[in-house]
Parts: sequence; structure tokens; C-alpha cells
Amino acid sequence: MTQFNYDGLFADNAPVTTRAANRHARYDFAVAYPDPDTLPLDGLADALRVALEREGRDLAYYPVAAGYPPLRELVADKLRRDRQMDVSADDIVLTSGSGEAINMLIQALTNPGDVLLTEEYVYLGTMRQMRLWGAEVVGVKCDGDGIIPEALDETIQAQTAAGKRVKFLYTIPTFQNPLGWTMTLERRQRTLEVCGRHGVPVLEDDCYVDLRFEGEDVTSIHSQDDSGQVLYVGSMSKIIAPGVRMGYLVAPEAVRQRAVSFKSGGVNQFAALAIAEYLRNNMYEHIDDENRALRVKRDAMLAALGEHFGSRAQWSRPEGGLYVWLTMPEGTDLAGFQEQSFREGVGYYNGTMFSPEGNGANLARLCFGHPTAETVAEGIAELAAIFERNGIFSG
Repeated sequence: MTQFNYDGLFADNAPVTTRAANRHARYDFAVAYPDPDTLPLDGLADALRVALEREGRDLAYYPVAAGYPPLRELVADKLRRDRQMDVSADDIVLTSGSGEAINMLIQALTNPGDVLLTEEYVYLGTMRQMRLWGAEVVGVKCDGDGIIPEALDETIQAQTAAGKRVKFLYTIPTFQNPLGWTMTLERRQRTLEVCGRHGVPVLEDDCYVDLRFEGEDVTSIHSQDDSGQVLYVGSMSKIIAPGVRMGYLVAPEAVRQRAVSFKSGGVNQFAALAIAEYLRNNMYEHIDDENRALRVKRDAMLAALGEHFGSRAQWSRPEGGLYVWLTMPEGTDLAGFQEQSFREGVGYYNGTMFSPEGNGANLARLCFGHPTAETVAEGIAELAAIFERNGIFSG
């Protein structure tokens, strides 16, 4: 039988991709998986059993578009306590991970050709979504304290002068992916002021905020705004597991109404029941356990970098999150060497993958969340050995 021909039928923005199974190097520092030993499997199973006994028959109904109300209430309570956000359950929409929340907001706010601003290095999944919907992604210069307000102001002015429309600034202000820093309170306030002066909303992605194992929390950008200028997304992936696919967005009603129109329906009620029941009784104890484990792994990576890389590189020292940002001397081609390193046993993501402008060939993100501390130390030693025998250290 002749195969049906779909040529000419695909959407203009439908990319050609091949979804192969995830590849893992022997030492995998590329993807930000959490610590598998801290997944609360027994607790989730017990919580699900309790929740199903109480309201399992309600699974016969389709979930409401905004998601399971008790879980939205729990999220609202947590945001008021931890992020100083004056929100209610009605301000929240549950989503299939924070990625869906971001994608919904991109679609609701972006026309092809619009400019979306990000940090100069930004999570590659978000950048991919922005470009899928026709946006031009422009990075803003940062330093160790976060986005540089003067650079933000200049970037907005330059884009406006070129006749382009800046639709919003996307930022990960706490344990930024991939840079690892936390934006200071002053920078958050000045970023909000600059964007407000230009009529630019801020999309605050706070998905790593619970993973703090050192230092003091900095309040959310959202808490500094009483005008509805700040949109907010968060995730259960980092405090439960990516596999539960549960995130959320907080936005004014007009934005929520349009964003929800790009959603096929409510989130998985089965998962929502288990998550809500588990977190109601165990949330902060579990977060503490997870962060103790992550700190040991972070420390193992920093110690191994000091031992095996020494003065031949520089690296960040994050107070939380899952990433260390490695800087090799200018001219080092970690981008070109990435696949070879993978074949020899160590996976990383190079800086060009996170740069809207394709910069950062001498940079790399190293994730420490999934391997054991011993494996982290072994893997960094092996990465140094791979660099040595392939002449990467000599430039």
C-alpha cells in the first residue's frame, strides 16, 4: 500500500526532530536529574492510598482546568509562607510541569517576531519553546548578582528603537540555570523597576527555589510587585520528582484566561492526589533531607574541581540548585569537544546551548544532582583526564 504523504500539511513552525531515548554517559553531568535516593517513593505510595480511599471515586470525573483545588490551596499557602506572595488558590493553575506553564504563557503573549528577553545564558528548554512560537530571543548581560539593570535598560531601548516589540523578560532569579547565582534583592527590585518603566512584564521562574542548602533566602520578585506585572511559575519536579510532571503558574485573571486556552485540560488527578496528600504532611522534612544530600554532592564536585582542574579553570560555587558553571580559558572549544567527551565517558552541556547568541564555547554546565558523591568525584577526575589526553587543557 502506498504511504500517505504529509508533505505540505505540516504547520510552518513544526520542527523536524527525532526523539531518541535519553543517552547517558558513564559519568552524566549533562542533565539535571535529582537524587534518586531521596525520592519519597514509600511516602507517595502511602499518601496515594489514603487519598484514593477518601476521594478516589472522583477520578470518574474529568479534572477542572485549573487543577485539583486542594493542591492549589497547598501551593498558595506555601507561596505565602516561603515567597511572601499574596495569592490565593484562584490565582493558580496547575500544569504538566513548569515547562507547560512557561509554554502556555509564551503562546498567550507572543506573536512571531516579538522579542523575549532572558539572561545571557538561559535554560535551553525555555529558549527552544520561545523560538518554536516565532520569538526572537535576546540575552541580557549578567554578573554574579544577576541581571545588570543598566544592560537591561539599554537592551530594551535598543530593541524598541529597532522597531521591535519586547513582550516580556524571562528570568530564573534563584539558582539560575545554568549560571547558578541567586539574584540579590536590590537587583530584583531594579529589574522590576526597569521593566515597569518600559511596560515589560516579568516572567519569574522559581522552579529551583526550594533547593537551598546554604545562605539566606531572597524573596520573590513577585512579592515586590502589586500591579500584576510579574508572572510566576514553579514546579514539583525538584522537590518530588520530574516524573510526576506537576508545575503551576500564577498570573492575573486576564492572563490566566488566555493561557488556559492553550491547555488541553486539567492535570493528572491521580498524581495530584498523591502529591497533595504527601506534601501536606511531609513537605519541609523531605526538602531538608533532599538538600542535605545535594550539599554533599555539590561539595564533592567543588573539591574535585579544585583537585583536578586547579588554576586551569574557574567555576561557580552555588548556594543551592543543581549546577556548577565551569569556565575554561577563552579559545577552549568545549562545544566542539562535547560529543567526544561523551563517547569517552563524561557528559556535559556546553555554554553555546544556553546562549541566545550562540556564545560560550569555553563554558560548560555540570549537574551534580543525580550521581552519588563518590561518582561525582570520580567523574570530575575522569573529565580532567579526558581533557588532558585530548589537549583541551593546553588550548
